[in-house]
Amino acid sequence: MSTTRRRRFALIIGVIIAASACLALGWWQWSRFESNSGTFQNLGYALQWPMFAAFCVYAYRKFIRYEEAPSEAAPTADTVTEIPAGLLPERPTAKTTSDELDPALREYNAYLAELAKADKTHEDQNRTTA
Repeated sequence: MSTTRRRRFALIIGVIIAASACLALGWWQWSRFESNSGTFQNLGYALQWPMFAAFCVYAYRKFIRYEEAPSEAAPTADTVTEIPAGLLPERPTAKTTSDELDPALREYNAYLAELAKADKTHEDQNRTTA
């Protein structure tokens, strides 16, 4: 037995509960509309809730049709699965700055290189965090 058949009973129960709840809420809004404090907003909701119940049933039927439909065949070797090269716009490239153009950047990189060199020389030492 497939998994779709095993869970179908649970789906039917879920649809019945959802549709019944929607119809009960529609009845409640209708009774609110008929009361002394009822407004046309209650009438609108009273007409909406049955449509929600119908949508629950419609969605279940559509789900079952999709579930029972044969799956699409896997793409064959001759089908195109990549986007053509000229279809999308080209991404902008980042500007590359030379160290000669920015002396502050050159000094900072030299400083980082010194720190990395000093860290390598002290790498053999036993460091504690105390």
